[in-house]
Amino acid sequence: MSPADLPPGATHVVFNQPPPLEDRNLYEGDSALQEALRREGGGWAEAQVHAYGAWAGSADAIQLGFQANEYPPRLRTHDRYGQRIDRVEYHPAYHALMRQAIAHGLAALPWREHHPGAQVVRAALFYLHTQAEAGTCCPVTMTYACAPVLRYAPALAACWLPRITALDYEPADRPAADKPGITVGMAMTEKQGGSDVRANTTRAEPDGDGYRLTGHKWFCSAPMSDAFLTLAQLPEGLTCFWLPRWRPDGSRNTIHIQRLKDKLGNRSNASAEVEFHGAWAERIGEPGRGVATILEMVALTRCDCLLGSAGLMRQALTQALHHCRHRSAFGRLLAEQPLMRNVLADLALESEAALVLALRLARALDEAPADPIAQALVRLATALGKFWVCKRATYFIHEAQECLGGLGYIEESMLPRLYREAPVNSIWEGSGNIQCLDLLRALEREPQSRDALLAELAAARGGDRRLDIAIASLSAELADGSDLEYRARALAQRLALALQAALLVRHAPAAVADAFCASRLGGEGGRVFGDLPRGLDLDAILARAWT
Repeated sequence: MSPADLPPGATHVVFNQPPPLEDRNLYEGDSALQEALRREGGGWAEAQVHAYGAWAGSADAIQLGFQANEYPPRLRTHDRYGQRIDRVEYHPAYHALMRQAIAHGLAALPWREHHPGAQVVRAALFYLHTQAEAGTCCPVTMTYACAPVLRYAPALAACWLPRITALDYEPADRPAADKPGITVGMAMTEKQGGSDVRANTTRAEPDGDGYRLTGHKWFCSAPMSDAFLTLAQLPEGLTCFWLPRWRPDGSRNTIHIQRLKDKLGNRSNASAEVEFHGAWAERIGEPGRGVATILEMVALTRCDCLLGSAGLMRQALTQALHHCRHRSAFGRLLAEQPLMRNVLADLALESEAALVLALRLARALDEAPADPIAQALVRLATALGKFWVCKRATYFIHEAQECLGGLGYIEESMLPRLYREAPVNSIWEGSGNIQCLDLLRALEREPQSRDALLAELAAARGGDRRLDIAIASLSAELADGSDLEYRARALAQRLALALQAALLVRHAPAAVADAFCASRLGGEGGRVFGDLPRGLDLDAILARAWT
C-alpha cells in the first residue's frame, strides 16, 4: 500500500508484526515433553496432559496470567470495625488459576493416584501450568509437598490429608473444617538467620495437647493458606510444627501479618512477614528434629523449582521462536538468518536438557519409596538440577528477550514477567551455594547417591566420545577430596551438564544430543547462547523445537 492509498487520518500501515500467540496447545507443540511423558511412565495420562496443554496455551489462560500479575495481592490487617483479620485479598484471576491447578491434581495427584508414573504426570502438568502463570505454583507446590511430612503425625494426617488431597479450591477465610479443600504454606526463615534456620529464635511452649508459638518469620509463603509448616525452638532444639490459621475451637489463630514483601517477581503470589503471638500449633516429628522433618517437604519443593524453571524456559523459547518465524529484518525472516538460527537452536538445546532432567527426576521420585537406588539419585540430582537449571533460567530468558528486541522488553510480550519470575526458583528453598553444600554433604555422607549418579551416567557410555571423556574426568574429580567446598560450584556445573548430556544421548534425536555434547562438553562453545560450533544439524533442532 502506498501513502496515497492510506485511509483518511492514517499515518502508516501496521505490518511485519507476528500474530498473537494464543490458543496453541503447549503439549502438542512440545515433542520433547511428549516423549518424556511416555518414556518416564506417564503415558497413561496423556489425554489429561494434552487437555491441560490446550488450556495453558489458550487466550483465556494467558489473560488470567496477565491479570493476576497486573493486580497483585493486597493486605488488610483490620476490618472496618478495627478488629484484626490479617487477610490478603487476591484478584479473581489468581483464584481462577488456583482453581484450575487444584482441580487437575497439581497439588495432590501422586497422593491420589497410586499408579506408577503419577509423579511424572503431575510434573508434566506443573511444567505446563508454569507457562501460563508461575506465581500460583508456590501455594500449589507447598500443598503438594506437605503430605510426606504429615506421616510423622498420623493423627494430624488423618484429619487434614483428605482436604489437602481434595480437588476443590476454596479461598474463603474460614476454618478448615468448614472447607472441602485447603492449601498449605510454609514459614521457616527469620531475620537473623535466612537459610541458617538453626539460628531461629521463635519459641514453643506446651499448652495442653498443643503448643503456643511466639516469635516471627521473615518469609511466610502464601499467607492465606489454611495451615503452615513452621519451625520453633523447644528445649531439645528446633522442632517442626503444624500451625493452622484457625484454632480447633473456631477462633482465629494469632498469626499477625506485618506486611507483604515487595518482590522483584512472583507478583501474583503473596509473601509476608508474620509474627506469632502465642499462636496455637501441633508438633510434627520428634522434638529437636525439626530440620530433618521439614526437609521432607523441602526436597519436593526444590524439585518444583527445577520444574518451574524448565517451564519458564520453554515459554520463553516458544515466544522467541514464534516472533522470529514471523518477523523480517534485512530482507529475510529472523528465523532464516544464520546468527539468529544459532541462538534459537542453542536455546532449544538448553530447554530440552532442562526438561529431560526434570522428568527423569520425577520418575525417580515415583520409584524412590521402593527403590534405594532411585532414592539416592533423587538426593543428588535434586541439588544438581536446582542449582544448574534454576541459574540458567534467568540468563536464558534474557537471551529470548533479545530475540524480540525492544518488543521483548515490553510487558505485553510476557517476557519481562518471565524474566522477573526466574530468580525466585534459584533463591527460594536454598540458593545456589546451599545446593552445592547439599551436594557435598550427599557425596560425603551418602556414597550411594554418588554411585546412583555414576550409574546413570554409565548408562550412556559409548553414545558420544565427548561424554565418555567427561564421565572419566568426573570420576577422577569425585575421588579428589581437596578443596571441595571452594570448587563446589564448578563440580556441580560439570555434574549437571554430564547428567543432562547422558539423558539426551540416550533419549533425544542424534542432532540434539550431538549439538549439546559439542557445545557443553567439547570445549567449543557455551559461554553465551548462539555460540554453537559449525557442522551441526540446526534444521532438525529447530524443527523439533517448534512442532
